[in-house]
Amino acid sequence: MKRLSLLLAAGLLSACSILPQSEPLDIYLLPGAALPAQTQRVDWSLRVNSPVSNQLLDGTRIVVLPEPGRVNTYQGVRWSERTPQLLRGRLLDAFHDDGRVQALSNEEQRLQADLELVSDLRSFHSQYRDDRPEALIQLDVRLVDARDQRILASRRFSVSQPAGDTSVPAVVAAFGQAGDRLAQELVDWTLNEGQRVTP
Repeated sequence: MKRLSLLLAAGLLSACSILPQSEPLDIYLLPGAALPAQTQRVDWSLRVNSPVSNQLLDGTRIVVLPEPGRVNTYQGVRWSERTPQLLRGRLLDAFHDDGRVQALSNEEQRLQADLELVSDLRSFHSQYRDDRPEALIQLDVRLVDARDQRILASRRFSVSQPAGDTSVPAVVAAFGQAGDRLAQELVDWTLNEGQRVTP
């Protein structure tokens, strides 16, 4: 019996030794530059919802299209959170930096708001153009009356930014620059439309 126990233990140890080693991961935040602060204030509140996305983008992998129609991901790297939440955080930071909307929230906080941003994330990937990667972010946005869910305005935002080289850090930096431009355009559009539709 003792011999059988030793054999079983040895077998278990040898089985453990053939398990694949876990892949080391580099975790990346989405880089972002602060927007210039504005002095004007609005008197309406805004809820920024996480974008809805397809299954491919609703995760932490950094997606790349090495050629049209072929989808892959960068190995050994991840975003710090799921892509929709990553982008929502960037947009909320932009509104806070801008300062014109003082009453901000997101859908997880379940707070009342006058207006809300509802969006569909169409693209958040790198793609190759002339053998050089570029970051592409495409977001379909709707400004909605939070009380009756009427769509007050809508727009598609599409921003691309070439990377400095083919390395992952360069691609991540390109995503950050594209995110900065998208955030600036979306904040300005939201403020203009919000002022137009609120009494």
